[in-house]
Amino acid sequence: MVAIPTHLLHSAATLDNDEVRRIRNDFPILHQQVNGRDLVYLDSGATSQNPLSVIEAEQEFYEQRNSAVHRGAHYLAVEATESFEAARETVAAFIGARSDELVWTSNATEALNLLSYSFLNASLPGAPAESAPFALRDGDEIVVTEMEHHANLIPWQQLAMRTGATLRYIPVDDAGALDLEEAARIIGPRTRVLAFTHASNVLGTITPVASLVDLARAQNTLVVLDACQSAPHMPLDVKALDVDFAVLSGHKMLAPTGIGALYGKAAHLNAMPPFLTGGSMITTVTMEKAAFLPAPQRFEAGTQRISQAIALASAANYLTETGMARIHEWETVLGQRLVSGLSALPGIRVLGPAAGEERIGLAAFDVDGVHAHDVGQYLDDRGIAVRVGHHCAQPLHRRLGLTATTRASTYLYNTTDDVDALLEAVAGVRSYFRV
Repeated sequence: MVAIPTHLLHSAATLDNDEVRRIRNDFPILHQQVNGRDLVYLDSGATSQNPLSVIEAEQEFYEQRNSAVHRGAHYLAVEATESFEAARETVAAFIGARSDELVWTSNATEALNLLSYSFLNASLPGAPAESAPFALRDGDEIVVTEMEHHANLIPWQQLAMRTGATLRYIPVDDAGALDLEEAARIIGPRTRVLAFTHASNVLGTITPVASLVDLARAQNTLVVLDACQSAPHMPLDVKALDVDFAVLSGHKMLAPTGIGALYGKAAHLNAMPPFLTGGSMITTVTMEKAAFLPAPQRFEAGTQRISQAIALASAANYLTETGMARIHEWETVLGQRLVSGLSALPGIRVLGPAAGEERIGLAAFDVDGVHAHDVGQYLDDRGIAVRVGHHCAQPLHRRLGLTATTRASTYLYNTTDDVDALLEAVAGVRSYFRV
């Protein structure tokens, strides 16, 4: 039987340290020591931890109904299929979509590659006529931003290279903010695709989605939203945002690795050519040709990530029951505490919005005279887990004059004590390295 999250018995109007400590009881991994110190986990921007209810949901599938979906007529196969499709309905509802608009993928990177390869297939000779809106030709343009994760940059680079389209990008200023005036000049009649992050995994910036969507709609441009850093941390309604596509990653929102999702407007998905082909995505096959199922199945060839999808639905339920608005509010408190505390330390440069300005609950920073990897090792020795490196955003770091930073990222199971532990440790970095 799947456990009921203990904190749900004590929910309050807003999250606070007391409730967060109860939430932590749902996460076994957080109750351990690292190097003789209590673990302070501040790396959820890379991978979040799993509550017991999610772990047990996946275990229960293997114990009770493990079988291939959409293939067998026996009891276990029917049970597995029903659980699999119920999970799709849950995750689709979590982002404000219909179940036939949600495609399972292994991760957000695969979802973005699915789009780029489908658009490539639409651009090939002999592509179905209905896929013409997704075809790119010489002279067409794809627009991204300078703050993108590599997963939302490289697939578009490859698509541009293979189709003859031009890849352009909206620059950021010295503070890391998008230049919207330049965006208005760049997004024009030739822009076929606009792809951008909802929340930067380096800057913590929340992108002005409405402004960018308005620019795209004026040019009949397809909009692709990277929601990896927003879906886990704030209410998300893809219909209200009016984006054409959105991607998310399960392991960043309390679910296991190996599961992600692509949202696409139903009319788009049903007109796009498939990316992977094989079993489970066809209606009729002869030795000469095949006909494909409607979306989402046409993009789900082969054996699916069944237990992971069910676990992702459990994670979505956990987040919904906790309250996405409450989570976002609490992480805003933690993010502001991070930025204010780090900015007050000598020799520390914090990237992204300044204290008091809107951001998600993460902060990437540079310690003058100390490499980010050394900072990370120093913090790890004190039981504090953070991310170091370029965070899969080399162009952004290069624009800001850096090669690497240290990033602390919070989630619903972090307290203000966690943030204060980081601040106290960072305060000693430069003296430790004799800078």
